[in-house]
Amino acid sequence: MSKPPRLTLPSDARAYRLTTARGEFAVHEAGEPSRGTALLVPGFTGSKEDFIALLEPLAGAGYRVVAVDGRGQYQSPGPREESAYALEELTLDLLAQAKALGAGPVHLVGHSLGGLISRAAVLRDAGPFATLTLMSSGPAAISEEQQARTKLLVAALEELQGDMPTIWAAMRAQDPVDATPDSAALTEFLRARWLGTVPEQLIATGRILISEPDRVEELAAVDLPKLVLSGSADYAWPIPLMDDMARRLSAERVIVPGAEHSPNAENPQVTSGALATFWGAHPR
Repeated sequence: MSKPPRLTLPSDARAYRLTTARGEFAVHEAGEPSRGTALLVPGFTGSKEDFIALLEPLAGAGYRVVAVDGRGQYQSPGPREESAYALEELTLDLLAQAKALGAGPVHLVGHSLGGLISRAAVLRDAGPFATLTLMSSGPAAISEEQQARTKLLVAALEELQGDMPTIWAAMRAQDPVDATPDSAALTEFLRARWLGTVPEQLIATGRILISEPDRVEELAAVDLPKLVLSGSADYAWPIPLMDDMARRLSAERVIVPGAEHSPNAENPQVTSGALATFWGAHPR
């Protein structure tokens, strides 16, 4: 899971609920749209806080930046029904969010699972978007090792009927004994985020991660500037796989040094610079 390097919003950022035709979504927003607007979509078990370190530098570069909790994710409400979190439903949510921003074409960034959702949105309707960035997100399902881990999590959520405190305790018990301990504030945030996420959202999106087909050729046919951005290592999708995806998409490719699956949190300086450079080359 992504661990934000800090939890306090920049002084010029704000938290609010974005009203859309598909319901309300919790967001963080910073900046003015002098150069454009960006919509940031988090990954599996993630939230808008995963992008918190990108807000200030991207706002400083002249962009309005909006990070969102998806349906049933942390502070956005969602029903206790798996069908509500099918990929098509999440895709329609994302398109509604882009429209509700009222900004014309937006720069779309999807991290991990958020990349698969963003891809599906662009394939359904590319009109609302100026560019697409796939951040630490691959061409199809996650690696076999991560599929096995995700299947175990989905099975536990089903067997324990969404007993989130028990599952959280079991997950943390598996942390490496030599791992650097999280701060008290981060520990409490991670637990609160987990408990605030709807179990059925995790079950349904976990299944997306382990079953998503390769849709790269479809995406390559969409006339939209694309960037594939990742860390220098990744447990969910191997780096050579993302390299090949970028080639197949004729996309720009950025590898962020000193980062793994969450370059947005692990090296936000380089990540924000790469995004601003890409967006600047492809204005709305």
